[in-house]
Amino acid sequence: MLWRLLVNATVTIHLLFIVFVVAGGVPARRWRWLIPLHLLAVAWAIYVEASPGIICPLTPLENQFAAWAGQAGYSGGFVEHYLVPIIYPEELTRAWQWTLAGIVAVVNLAVYAWPRDRRQSAPDADIR
Repeated sequence: MLWRLLVNATVTIHLLFIVFVVAGGVPARRWRWLIPLHLLAVAWAIYVEASPGIICPLTPLENQFAAWAGQAGYSGGFVEHYLVPIIYPEELTRAWQWTLAGIVAVVNLAVYAWPRDRRQSAPDADIR
């Protein structure tokens, strides 16, 4: 029971990390202290996706907890049914990994390049 709970918690944390990598620039624009954490997460995700043989440490941790729970896979339960296919899609090839790394980079570059306050970035047209 405890190991199964740890599997579910680890998979959930894994998904939340992925969401933070993809969309974390949005809250980082408001809460500036998140910027270094977000940029480190983005760098790690790009490195893991683009480097052959490198895997996120959460993956073996999930598998170890599953083994200790006496389970070989992620079958059964809400977390396994809905979250695992998102994190580990069957179609995930090397080309898709490179594509995902590129998408992460482009999305985050766009978020950080977008002006924080449009009024501050526009020329002072209202000054007379």
